[in-house]
Amino acid sequence: MLYLAAIIAAIAFVVLVIYVIITLKAAKGTMGEVSTTLKGLETQIQGVTTETTELLNKTNELADDMNKKSSKLNSLFDGAKGVGDSVKGFNEALNNLSESISRTSKGDQEKAAEAVKWGATIFDFVSKRNSKKK
Repeated sequence: MLYLAAIIAAIAFVVLVIYVIITLKAAKGTMGEVSTTLKGLETQIQGVTTETTELLNKTNELADDMNKKSSKLNSLFDGAKGVGDSVKGFNEALNNLSESISRTSKGDQEKAAEAVKWGATIFDFVSKRNSKKK
């Protein structure tokens, strides 16, 4: 009976070893697939890293270009502001001139009206005098 137990134990051990071998082979296949997947992932990450670096460089170039153009626009707006200030000054000068002319013309109108009255009075006087002589 001892031999029978030893044979059963040996058979059980062989069955156990066979299952361990099958499990290890399955694990080996799975580990191979994982290794292949990781290699592909590493390649893809390198590609993404390269593209990201290029995109970052282009973004920096674009930002520099935008800064240069913004500086030029600032100069343009400063120039436009100068023109606007000049036009404003010119308008103020025209308004002052117009007011001065208006004030002067009002005074001159009064003087002209007075001169016309005097002229009319003198004309009436001369006309009456000439009428009396005839």
